[in-house]
Amino acid sequence: MRKLIHLTLSPASRLARLLVGEKRLTCDPVLSDDPLVHLPSFIDLDGTTATGLWAIVDHLEGTYPEHPLMPEDPVARGEALRWLDWAFGPLHEQVTRRILFEKGAQRFTGAAQRMAPDMNVIRQGREALRGTLKALGEAAEMRGNLATRDCTIADLAVAAHLSALDYFGEVPWTDYPHTAEWYGRIKSRPSFRTLLGDRVPGQPPTASYAELDF
Repeated sequence: MRKLIHLTLSPASRLARLLVGEKRLTCDPVLSDDPLVHLPSFIDLDGTTATGLWAIVDHLEGTYPEHPLMPEDPVARGEALRWLDWAFGPLHEQVTRRILFEKGAQRFTGAAQRMAPDMNVIRQGREALRGTLKALGEAAEMRGNLATRDCTIADLAVAAHLSALDYFGEVPWTDYPHTAEWYGRIKSRPSFRTLLGDRVPGQPPTASYAELDF
């Protein structure tokens, strides 16, 4: 059986789980008991191990091309990769780290250990998130999804971050209807079901987290 070693609320782990689901692979998800190791890590049927998000993306795309997650067209492919890079660059640094890593426990996010949430940092993340949601809505309204009309790795990467933030009710969906409509479509994909079933001990999700009509 394939295995994916991951952390529940880590965006990188969440994207890896989505990618495995989109590839329609049977896989045994294994929660790591050590948030400091290099995760996520994917072990394939033949024993091949891909450790780290980029290695997993490369392995899945190269080994299982039947359900591609990147566009074939070079221009669209470049746009999808731009969004992927942005999700784990600016989005991660300006929003996710400031909110999720302050509110979520280290053993579920992989964040650096801290004493208590810093509300000033969280407020900075919330302010940056609003600009992000506006930009996402504009892109989705123009193209249907972020990079192309079809769902690609771009949509899954950004949704991996938003889903972790949404677990804590940190996304003001009603203020950004175009973004909410786009996320609702991504959230309804079969690959998302495993994420919607997540529950962190002592930190239950917001009531609308698992709802498809929110």
